[in-house]
Amino acid sequence: MSDCIFCKIINKEIPATIIYEDDRFVAFKDINPIDKVHFLIIPKMHEENLLTAKNDLATREMFGEMLMLAPKLAKKEGLEGFRTMINSGVKGGQEVFHIHFHVYGGSDHLRKI
Repeated sequence: MSDCIFCKIINKEIPATIIYEDDRFVAFKDINPIDKVHFLIIPKMHEENLLTAKNDLATREMFGEMLMLAPKLAKKEGLEGFRTMINSGVKGGQEVFHIHFHVYGGSDHLRKI
């Protein structure tokens, strides 16, 4: 998608503080962090959100791999515990319509949900 900001980060058209990249995913620091450590994990394949994602084996595997990447990167970033968040759709608070997992933590004052 030519106007997707995350696709532009993947294609190195705009800068980001990338903390991880492989052939399927990119992780980078959030530009508006909500905690001491806050990064995003995105697939290189453009998928809008959980509401519109295909329910096929490849997509389910992609989401599983993204989720399992979170603890690896959280530890690398110095977190002993963390939260994940996925916003889906406008009414779910999604601002960039390319699926992404927020991973954040580091504060001792997190409110329990």
